Amino acid sequence: MVQNGGSGRKGSFGQSMKAVMWSFLGVRKRRDLEADAAQLNPLHVIIAALIGAAIFIGILILIVRAVVG
Repeated sequence: MVQNGGSGRKGSFGQSMKAVMWSFLGVRKRRDLEADAAQLNPLHVIIAALIGAAIFIGILILIVRAVVG
């Protein structure tokens, strides 16, 4: 019987953030991807991806303002 109380995954938010940042760069190894899929909490990955996207957009805005202004 499967319990719906939790995902049972033990990955920390820091591990999720690290996995997302490496994925943004596109340099993940297949075995690392499979290990992440087995360990990381999907909610942590989604939150880390949103934070990473916000940081990326912020950096782009700063670069554009520096070049234009």
